[in-house]
Amino acid sequence: MYNKHIHIIAFDLPFPPNYGGSTDMFFKIVALKKLGISITLHVFLYGGKEPSTELENEVDRLYYYSRKRRNPFAGSFPYIVRTRSSNKLLKRLLEDNDPILFEGLHTTWCVEDGRLNDRVKIVRAHNVEHNYYEALAMAEERIWKTQFFKLEAKRLKSYEKVLNSVQGIAAISPLETDYFQKEYGDKTHYIPAFHAHQEIESKTGKGDFVLYHGNLSVPENSRAASYLVEEVFSKLEVKCVIAGSNPPKSLVQAIDKHPHIELRANISTEEILSLITNAHINLLVTFQSTGIKLKLLNSIYKGRFIIANPPMIQETELEDLCSIGNTPKELVSLVQELFLRDFTDADILKRNQRMWQIFSNENNAKKMAKMLMGE
Repeated sequence: MYNKHIHIIAFDLPFPPNYGGSTDMFFKIVALKKLGISITLHVFLYGGKEPSTELENEVDRLYYYSRKRRNPFAGSFPYIVRTRSSNKLLKRLLEDNDPILFEGLHTTWCVEDGRLNDRVKIVRAHNVEHNYYEALAMAEERIWKTQFFKLEAKRLKSYEKVLNSVQGIAAISPLETDYFQKEYGDKTHYIPAFHAHQEIESKTGKGDFVLYHGNLSVPENSRAASYLVEEVFSKLEVKCVIAGSNPPKSLVQAIDKHPHIELRANISTEEILSLITNAHINLLVTFQSTGIKLKLLNSIYKGRFIIANPPMIQETELEDLCSIGNTPKELVSLVQELFLRDFTDADILKRNQRMWQIFSNENNAKKMAKMLMGE
């Protein structure tokens, strides 16, 4: 147990934990609190989000800051950083001499301020941000957004050198860990994503459909869904379900051509989790090998069989919990093969053992605490 106070600067509202970044932040806060660490949380609010009463129960002090509107094409400073600057926040940081956890490169606008030179400063690396923005540019269809993502990737690659001024980098996956260790040395540590789960809740037996789920308003996810509809699901005879929010019209039209493919749009988180649990197979495809996907963790803890393509699963230490297919032909073959099998207690035991080894919130909070305490 630690009797210590820290600051956490969150790039977004951590509650509700409804996507990868917010989930990692919220359950990290919960786990650090259980270790006896008191937390002052600084949150940048935007996108119409409202202050959270639930967060107040997890931290000692909670401050909100408005994200500033700026011309996204102006200047050489990354947009995601300069829109999260606040003199009021810096003033509060300077009221003590306690460790600071910067969530993402997004929140590091003051990290090189000389008045913070004697502080323990740790950055949680949710992604290699310039790689992430380059991938966004490739997935984006709107020209102005593609241009912005490319510019932001260039700015972030140049800006990243601010990490030379911090004491530690907590990378979220082995892939990111390898990159940051090569660039910034042994101050980089692998601390896996924090999450909502305690143990495997998967059902044994069989389901009767294949599921792909994700926020379908995100170009990367709608691209993956369209790929599955055209190249994989259309070749199958079993029921296929695509679930997620705000699907583009082109995806809706593609799904409508196939009676055995069902779209479940704009359903609740509880309904998504129910689909994950009851599917026979969660088919997870991405074209961005960045970070670790929340949908992968949810599927491991709640779903039956998982089929993933290499960018979804590579460098996660979870490869042997999934069936891996790279081409549409391989993915179709794996679906057909797995529909002949029951999901068993032995499958659940294997998952429990692996996830406890790697993704224990308690163990990973202790690793994070050691970094923050300078141990």
